[in-house]
Amino acid sequence: MSKPSKKLMLRALDGETLARPPFWFMRQAGRYLEEYRKVRKTAPNFLSFCHSPDLATEVTLQPLRRYGFDAAILFSDILVIPDALGQKVEFREGEGPVLEPVRSSDDLGRLSMDGLIDRMAPIFETVRRLSRDIPETTALIGFAGSPWTVATYMVEGGGSKDYQATRTWAYADPEAFGRLIDLLVDATSAYLVEQVRNGAEIIQLFDTWAGVLPEAEFRRWVIDPNARIVANLRSACPGVPVIGFPRGAGLLYEDFVRETGVDGVSLDATVPTQWASDVLQPLCTVQGNLDNILLLAGGPAMEHAVTRILDVLGRGPFIFNLGHGILPPTPPENVARVVEMIMERG
Repeated sequence: MSKPSKKLMLRALDGETLARPPFWFMRQAGRYLEEYRKVRKTAPNFLSFCHSPDLATEVTLQPLRRYGFDAAILFSDILVIPDALGQKVEFREGEGPVLEPVRSSDDLGRLSMDGLIDRMAPIFETVRRLSRDIPETTALIGFAGSPWTVATYMVEGGGSKDYQATRTWAYADPEAFGRLIDLLVDATSAYLVEQVRNGAEIIQLFDTWAGVLPEAEFRRWVIDPNARIVANLRSACPGVPVIGFPRGAGLLYEDFVRETGVDGVSLDATVPTQWASDVLQPLCTVQGNLDNILLLAGGPAMEHAVTRILDVLGRGPFIFNLGHGILPPTPPENVARVVEMIMERG
């Protein structure tokens, strides 16, 4: 009989129910940590930060040293793919990402997968270093943004409140918009396969803006592209588990799980824990879903929520996480308290 993996993350994603669930937090490497802020100041801009193996490796390791998370997640950004495809991408201080919009077939003609993997070589070097440097009980997560979410940034030219330009193009000319999605499926698949080849043990797909779409469009632009990426990963990298995060999907979480074939699903904070236990856990491992504002607030409200999540979702295959990423003003001691509560279960 083979010896069980020491890595709790892999055991949970294989369907085991564990006495103490594995845990990691989205944006666990970030501005809430003083040591992160010091390193960030040494990079001229955010993209160069992501493309520096020295800096990206260091900030990925920082939260492991503080908290002993069961997983490290590659420090990068979902917009490295548009950048590698040839779209102009900038990160402006106080403004966030700014991209030269892609809104027509002519604009699509400026994008190309030629040289994509070569342009991302520094990121793969970071993955190799992390694979070597993280503790032997810690799993390494690679990631990418899912096509719909990445497309919203590419079309809007940055963040948006209503994604009007993206949704209008998708509704009015689904054939042309579909070519952008197809390109992103191919580019994302190639990018993730290369992450696995360099040492990533788990993949997470972030579809952060999935919840803005009605059902029919959700199936076309969220479920189908994610399913194709999962199938591509299964073909090229058999056995590597995939976690999907269709944030805001509501009742469509169930169809997302059934139709994409993911091994785990990350839940946003609005998903009722008992519903997730009854409906989703019989289908796959669930991950989540502490409200990041509760983590920011701390105190009895946070502790009550942590206890409920552990009590309800801990009865099945489960990974403790947040419903979205750690916010910059979050006190590090609040993170430490959540970690302490989880560790008490083991």
